Amino acid sequence: MSGAVAGTDGLLRCPWGLSAEDYVAYHDEEWGRPVHGDDALYERLCLEAFQSGLSWITILRRREGFRTAFAGFSIAAVAEYDETDAARLLADPGIIRNRAKIEATLANARVLAGWEPGELDELIWSHAPDPAGPAPLSLADVPAVTPESTALSKALKKAGIRFVGPTTAYALMQACGLVNDHLADCSAR
Repeated sequence: MSGAVAGTDGLLRCPWGLSAEDYVAYHDEEWGRPVHGDDALYERLCLEAFQSGLSWITILRRREGFRTAFAGFSIAAVAEYDETDAARLLADPGIIRNRAKIEATLANARVLAGWEPGELDELIWSHAPDPAGPAPLSLADVPAVTPESTALSKALKKAGIRFVGPTTAYALMQACGLVNDHLADCSAR
């Protein structure tokens, strides 16, 4: 499909925003809206990493389970998780039980706990591209990777953050409003 599609309410949305009922509110109220704050960005970073290789709807439907399992994505709290917590997470049916992703989430919290307040926010937002570019007209115009997402991935990896390649970094940039990839005729733009 190309271009925005009208929902049952008559509003034009990006086609993916109508592909499942759970997507409508996420598309309209969250995706592409600016997110700031270290814990909030840590949550998005973790969820994008868990999404790797899966459909976003799988993560969206388990988001509350993730929030419960990871102490609301408080960096300070998750940084204190130990082997008992890791074992609990591997048995938690409310999240994706992938050992590598869970270990990365815990390791990343430990790294970020040593950062100054606002440092994660500053690092991520320093990679926001110039917003003056043209709005995408169709989903084919939306990239999976950009030079900025590649640079963000490299900067995060250099800082010790795991499970964040250029594609994951770009998905994070989209979800957190660093880029606005709502289609040109989308009502959420």
